Amino acid sequence: MSTRAFIMGASGLSLTTEEREFLRAERPWGFILFKRNVDNPLQVARLVQEFREAVGDSDAPVLIDQEGGRVQRLGPPHWPVYPAGATFGALYDRDQAAGLKAARLSAQLIAADLADLGITVDCLPLADVPVPGADAVIGDRAYGTDPHKVAVIARAVAEGLEQGGVLPVLKHIPGHGRATADTHHRLPVVDTLKDELEAGDFTAFRLLSDLPMAMTAHVVFSAIDATQPATTSATIIEQVIRGSIGFQGLLMSDDVSMNALSGSIAQRTRAIVAAGCDMVLHCNGRLDEMRQVAGETPELSGAELDRAEQALAARKPPQPFDREAAWAELDALIGAASA
Repeated sequence: MSTRAFIMGASGLSLTTEEREFLRAERPWGFILFKRNVDNPLQVARLVQEFREAVGDSDAPVLIDQEGGRVQRLGPPHWPVYPAGATFGALYDRDQAAGLKAARLSAQLIAADLADLGITVDCLPLADVPVPGADAVIGDRAYGTDPHKVAVIARAVAEGLEQGGVLPVLKHIPGHGRATADTHHRLPVVDTLKDELEAGDFTAFRLLSDLPMAMTAHVVFSAIDATQPATTSATIIEQVIRGSIGFQGLLMSDDVSMNALSGSIAQRTRAIVAAGCDMVLHCNGRLDEMRQVAGETPELSGAELDRAEQALAARKPPQPFDREAAWAELDALIGAASA
């Protein structure tokens, strides 16, 4: 059965009748969860199952942003609080092996939580490289300010997720670290010269270009395309993301409903597809907007379908591990870093 090239959310803790009918009719490729969709483990697992039953695919991808720190949709009392990305960067500066081990362990533990619920994709790791004066929206979510350090820690995080049977999504390609605005609210413009971007921001993503999926940045890089953010820029997608960075996996947009993008939801969706994104991501759960997205996204076919199939085929069975022992080791590593 065919699927459409978009990912949708839901409005609440279970699917409404309208949402269920929409899913059956439009068959989005994937489903993404937010805090509004989370109460307890049994409820989340049921919601995941409802989505898959509605689209008629028991393996349809279900995504979540579970980074740790400020960004995690699953939290207490049913799920633990995980360290922010900067924690691994600080530990890495003291002991590289310990920093990488902690990053990998944390990701593997996150993956175990997600696998329990049937969630198969985590929008992690970040390869954004912050600079002084940038907006705090990335902040301590980043692993550091050196692109090579960021890349090796991001690689460890991706490996941890994969060991836990969960697919990683690299974000926010080709880089959100220099953005001087939160793209939830407005469009940031980065005026850095292309050579500097290539040597810094883009380098971290280049070193991770083999990962199966990536999410774009709603950021204008004026030295490359002075008018369009990366998400809707065919120039950036062709020349930078697919070109100099060399990413050949499934490329999804960041949330189409963010205020960084302009125009109606339908216009934004058309622009995202025309620029070369394989998948449109819609997150706020508003069905009227999702109908616009569905109306402007094609059925997956050709190269886009191939990339989607290859991305899902990259998911491996979870490796058995002792969660209690892993938590003890992670706590010891983090504790040593703060001592």
